[in-house]
Amino acid sequence: MIVDVKRNILIVGLGLLGGSYAEALKRYGFRVTAITRRQSSIDYALEKGIIDEGSTEVDPRLVGEADIVVFGLYPHIFTEWIEKNQRLFKSGALLTDVTGVKRSVVYKVQDMLRPDVEFIPAHPMAGREVYGVENSTSKMFVGANYIVTPTEKNTKEAIEVCRELGLLLGFSRVSVLTPEEHDEMIGFVSQLTHVIAVVLMTCNESEHIEKYTGDSFRDLTRIANINDLLWSELFFSNKDALLRQMEAFEKQFDKMKKCLCENDVEGMREMMRHSSERRAKFDKK
Repeated sequence: MIVDVKRNILIVGLGLLGGSYAEALKRYGFRVTAITRRQSSIDYALEKGIIDEGSTEVDPRLVGEADIVVFGLYPHIFTEWIEKNQRLFKSGALLTDVTGVKRSVVYKVQDMLRPDVEFIPAHPMAGREVYGVENSTSKMFVGANYIVTPTEKNTKEAIEVCRELGLLLGFSRVSVLTPEEHDEMIGFVSQLTHVIAVVLMTCNESEHIEKYTGDSFRDLTRIANINDLLWSELFFSNKDALLRQMEAFEKQFDKMKKCLCENDVEGMREMMRHSSERRAKFDKK
């Protein structure tokens, strides 16, 4: 195992993902510490044994002791944190993240970072419709996907450490993409789906709709309970890729609409068959 359990791991931003990382890594015997804004988050994590120590301030000792630092911050806060506090990292420290966009973050952080510290970006494709360490659980990683997004500035060792970290956390598939490939794909599989869910919840103002919905509507709009501050930042950070995916969706939506208008039963059924074939690949074996 490349990732030595004797290493100290610091979580910066002890929210849903940061707390879930901490819970999973503690089981392997890592010493896990945390820096986050709310004292209640630290208290909860200590009480539940999710972390060994924590602070609501940027503690130079906790940062300086960390061999691996996992950042669970909003993109703009992440880059600001690095710029302000990178002097505190120990030489040889490895940084990674959970950020949902990469191009606007990765190159900026790597360009400003000290040469004796390495940032290997990653994106855990897992989440819930709730927030905070109080709702964290490493179970949400089981069967999920994990994406590592290295650049030419990353070493092979750092990439392998990040890949192994994903497997230790419980992810079933670990992929490696460039930041550009990641953002294009994430514009489709994540951001577009959130756009659709929000639009579905806002395109019909019928009263008491919650009394009439079935499972299909609830499933489609599960992610419509959305953190507007975070997701608006993610959308604008990946604006070009998201707009391309929205245009592709509009094209297929118009195709389905045309089939309906022209009574093209076979055209509609062909779209449905193609949809079913592709969706079947997602089912767990």
